[in-house]
Amino acid sequence: MSQSGKCIATKRLLFMAALLLATQSWAAQVVGTVANLSGPLVAKKADGTAKVLAVKSSVEQGDILVAEKDTYARIKFIDDSEITLRPNTQLKIENFSFEADKPEKDSAAFDLVKGGLRAVTGTLGKRNKEKWGMNTPTATIGIRGTTFIAEYVAPDDAAVAAYGMASMAAMTPSGYTDVRSDMPAAVPLQVLPLRVAQVPGQPGGGGLAPGLYVQVIDGLINLSNRGGSLNFSAGQFGYTATLVQPPVVLPNNPGIKFSPPPTFNVNTGSQGGAGSSSGGSAVDCEVR
Repeated sequence: MSQSGKCIATKRLLFMAALLLATQSWAAQVVGTVANLSGPLVAKKADGTAKVLAVKSSVEQGDILVAEKDTYARIKFIDDSEITLRPNTQLKIENFSFEADKPEKDSAAFDLVKGGLRAVTGTLGKRNKEKWGMNTPTATIGIRGTTFIAEYVAPDDAAVAAYGMASMAAMTPSGYTDVRSDMPAAVPLQVLPLRVAQVPGQPGGGGLAPGLYVQVIDGLINLSNRGGSLNFSAGQFGYTATLVQPPVVLPNNPGIKFSPPPTFNVNTGSQGGAGSSSGGSAVDCEVR
């Protein structure tokens, strides 16, 4: 090979190496840290591997965080925002971009696959509210600088039974006539989501009919889907049953429960750790 050919080949190799490093750097972008933990927390990676996280473990863009049974996990993000996962929750960090001196690059997108969480807005959400969003199976949550709780109840057998009971009650008498005398009186179809959300829990179930429930603690949030869009302010509860049914305001708490350990309410900074049952270990375990 001529000297010129060797030079070209070397440049190509260097370019490919630089491109590979840039790709790996993007894929492994650290966006937060585990601040508190009360049980097993797993991060599923885009390459198919999984990592068992501990207090002080890094959380990366693209991670699917899985809080196991009895696990609460508080994640502190690089913009000083927080998300606390409740047990049996899966949350994907679709995208998180934040630079303190470059607000034009702000972007945060999450996907609540199942379960529930509490979110506290940080710098990104306060200065660029429209660039923060959380998708769920029934609606998209937008913020206006806030603290809120969200819980998505998947349609398991008990939840479907609750939904069916409320649906039949709402359809009476025009759509269903063989209804027990102790069932609620018929209501207009537009009120069906309210009835569904407040139907008593079924034996063995979680006490909530399927759908997305929200509680606004501070500030304002917005729920939007194919059925419509609605704002919720501090002190309000909201619900949407499916992707095509509009969000509604609930008159009271339908049964949302969120009870992390008391130490989780203490702002311990991005490194967290105080009072966590994980013992403060910073060792990660790779699970393949």
